[in-house]
Amino acid sequence: MNKEYDMKDVELNEMDQEKQPMTGETPSGAEKNGCVKVKVPEDTEVKFTGLSKEELMKVAGTAGWVRTRWVLLVLFWFGWVGMLAGAIVIIVQAPRCKPIPEMNWWNEGPLYQISDVNAFSEKGLKGVEEKLDYLNQMKVKGLVLGPIHTVQADQSSTLELMSINPEFGSESQLISLMDRAHRKGISIVLDLTPNYEGVSAWFNNAASVAERLKEACVYWLNKGVDGIFLSQLKDIANTEAWPSVQGIFNKTDGTKKRALMGSVKGLSAVDVSYLLNHSSVDLLLTGLPDPAESGVRQAQVIQLLYADHLQTSLGWSLSGRTLGSLASRTQAVPVRLYQMLLFTLPGTPVFSAGDEVGLKAGEKLEAMWDLESQADDDNATAKGEHTTVRDFFKALSDLKGKERSLLHGEYISLHSSPTSLAFLRLWDQSERFLVALNWGDDKVTMTLTNSDLPAEARVRASTDTENLAVDSKVSVEKLELGPKQAVLLSYAFPG
Repeated sequence: MNKEYDMKDVELNEMDQEKQPMTGETPSGAEKNGCVKVKVPEDTEVKFTGLSKEELMKVAGTAGWVRTRWVLLVLFWFGWVGMLAGAIVIIVQAPRCKPIPEMNWWNEGPLYQISDVNAFSEKGLKGVEEKLDYLNQMKVKGLVLGPIHTVQADQSSTLELMSINPEFGSESQLISLMDRAHRKGISIVLDLTPNYEGVSAWFNNAASVAERLKEACVYWLNKGVDGIFLSQLKDIANTEAWPSVQGIFNKTDGTKKRALMGSVKGLSAVDVSYLLNHSSVDLLLTGLPDPAESGVRQAQVIQLLYADHLQTSLGWSLSGRTLGSLASRTQAVPVRLYQMLLFTLPGTPVFSAGDEVGLKAGEKLEAMWDLESQADDDNATAKGEHTTVRDFFKALSDLKGKERSLLHGEYISLHSSPTSLAFLRLWDQSERFLVALNWGDDKVTMTLTNSDLPAEARVRASTDTENLAVDSKVSVEKLELGPKQAVLLSYAFPG
């Protein structure tokens, strides 16, 4: 009986405990009623303290973990070797860059002939020095000066190749000019054509002045001149003295190479090719292609010379002391068209003073120096034309000096007709250049095909800015070119 009462009391006390408020405090009288107070821990989370060193060593030594470590190690090395093999395959299969061909300073941009230094500047050699900043802006890489030596026309006894005619300046002025030009990256070439004011450049007997020529070459090269230029090179190259003249330039002291240059006129492409092989001259101005010939013939001449000779020895010039200015030789065609041709052919473009602004026969070189002055009503149109031509020249010169395809790229003929011509210049993975010229009186549509050509190309220079604006895109497959117009296009390496 007593046990039954005790069990009822316990049940009641437990029920009373459930009814107590959850305040964590003991209600008054609880102990008096015989309730049991139970405290439950608030944080019941079990904390993991990790395995001890002994436990880790015991587990790590089991067979399962040993196999796992070996599998991971083998996978790592297989992955590393695979990546290495992949990298080698990519390197081997990647297209290799062609080695840059050997080039000299006369291949890096246009050369600029100043045949009459007094016409170029009334101050003579001193005036040329004052115009070096202008020439530097035109991106000129070398000056061909003179002749400036002392001689009376057709009198070989008066020839003094080591003496400067006082009308042009003095030796000290020439040295000052050379020093300043070299600081600007411009080389100086001295024209030593003996009888430059006479009927025959070599007094009709080149052998008679050969010894004096050799002495003069040594003298001026020791003074710091970068090269010697000789007109009518064929005359002296056919003498027995020529190998000894050439030998002077083959000597090197590890410094900048000195150039032996020359020019010829009236020779066929075959004769020019023979002279290049026979003379081994560093640069020959051929007077080709002849603007009077058809585009088909011009393309043949260019291809023949390019195929048989290094382009580093090919000089392209259509003007000069005996030829006249570029504009006067191509009166029926805008001078900018032939500027583009000379700048984009494989070799070195050579211009005469005034060609960069398109001076015509009868116009004085002094006209170049007042282009920036305020134009008056009488000559505003002429000044505007000269400025446009000069800006075009400068843009082409800039491209020639920095684009590898134009500097030493391959030449590929794409089109030729009696009045038009198109060709491609490309080098390895560099940007490609397409040149198209039309000196005819009618519009032409050129169908151009080559595996390298894209559907469209970007205009880089144009004589027809209305229809072929610079930086615009044009179709290449059917290229339309207006009469007496030229365009230079470029596109990226298709690979």
